[in-house]
Amino acid sequence: MSAGVPTPEMILGEDEAIARVRGLVRKAAASPARCILIYGETGTGKGLVAQVIHALSQRSLAPFVDINCAAIPSELVESELFGHERGAFTGAAAKKVGLVEAADGGSLFLDEVRELSPVLQAKLLTLMDTQRFRRIGSVQPISVDVRFIAATNRILFNEVREGRFREDLYYRLQVIAINLPPLRERGHDVLYLARRFLDELCVRYGRPLMHLSPEVEAIFQRYSWPGNVRELQHLLERIVALEDG
Repeated sequence: MSAGVPTPEMILGEDEAIARVRGLVRKAAASPARCILIYGETGTGKGLVAQVIHALSQRSLAPFVDINCAAIPSELVESELFGHERGAFTGAAAKKVGLVEAADGGSLFLDEVRELSPVLQAKLLTLMDTQRFRRIGSVQPISVDVRFIAATNRILFNEVREGRFREDLYYRLQVIAINLPPLRERGHDVLYLARRFLDELCVRYGRPLMHLSPEVEAIFQRYSWPGNVRELQHLLERIVALEDG
């Protein structure tokens, strides 16, 4: 919930598993590896981890560009990634620079990479291997220097085994893999995070400081938190915004 340049300290938690994540993030950022894969359930903070990796890397002064592959219609993803030339297809009234080109020198974050179509998976693999691509409607290759940070809430090995994800792309992405543990497996971190978020939210909303009762803390520790840290944040914000005590 803090603002500013992303740092490992923004990956909040006292549990040993999160401490290991912070250490691996630092190593990944410092490495020359061009491909990093982040695993984690929805709400575990994959986007934040990607931003921290970029901010700690030698690419930090270049762009960090992100795309949620699940949030854009499949027929539009290729144009978003690679751009297009004027007249390349109906409605292409002007040249469009894609996100790959926009990320040149920096990092491209592909959230929910599993959602890419087989055709785009093949084009992404070629791009990773050659650092070259073509805009839609062009025959002129464009060279870029991009680090690819991908994220997924699926077990990609299972997706490969079931024929939904390319095996060669899977191994290309697995150069460095970072697994974010779900909140329910992080011991007392749920209470550590709840208290920290609650204090920050009370300040933001100009409310007197609130505290969780022992009964509520016990409920928090028993609950499975399917939405993970994001669910906890949103619940506490709703409490601070609407409740009196």
